Amino acid sequence: MSDLRAQQPATELSKSQRAYRWIKERIANQQFTPGYRLVLGTIAGELGMSVVPVREAIRQLEAEGLVMFERNVGARVSMVDDTQYRFSMQTLSILEGAATALAARQLSTEDVRRARAINELMVETLDHFDPHAFTRLNQEFHAALFVKTSNPRMLHLVEAEWARLGHLRDSTFAFVPGRAHESVREHENILQLIEHSAPLGDIENAARQHRSATLDAYLIHEHPDQALGLPAL
Repeated sequence: MSDLRAQQPATELSKSQRAYRWIKERIANQQFTPGYRLVLGTIAGELGMSVVPVREAIRQLEAEGLVMFERNVGARVSMVDDTQYRFSMQTLSILEGAATALAARQLSTEDVRRARAINELMVETLDHFDPHAFTRLNQEFHAALFVKTSNPRMLHLVEAEWARLGHLRDSTFAFVPGRAHESVREHENILQLIEHSAPLGDIENAARQHRSATLDAYLIHEHPDQALGLPAL
């Protein structure tokens, strides 16, 4: 998944930033699948640069959890791990809830209208459901709500967690398609809270519970033994 912020023009990027974006996009679109070996020299040759900026890019991706280093092997795309997925969803529920609340008072009528239009597109996809298309629209919807957060550090953390989550599960809705119907209804509830200037705590809680409900649906479907007795977030 690409960063949710507007992308910087390629001509303004440093070599390490270009390498970072190039590798990250290929992880996001599954061209570089979990376990794929990232050979620095090969990537450097593809990009027409030395291995130094490529190494810097891979270190940044490692910090984000998208890449792992194995002794005597080198860099590989991180393997899918249900535990890490659960941790990412729990973390994102807290971060995204807070970011949405912090942005709520900054959103214009047009911002809310745009978010609702995205949600309406999501509703239209339900009859001929494509989980990956639905997930892309879901990302756009939430980005429209939290991108104006007054805390840039919070925005960075949310985007980093979205990127990690996109690697772990390219679409949770592929596993629990029935969750999509509930999700769009919860989106509308969040929008109404924002429109009516509800207390920020109510907005944060709604956004947080929305994310938690998706995790719960996944766990119940894939790991019912883990879902039972799961502590509330």
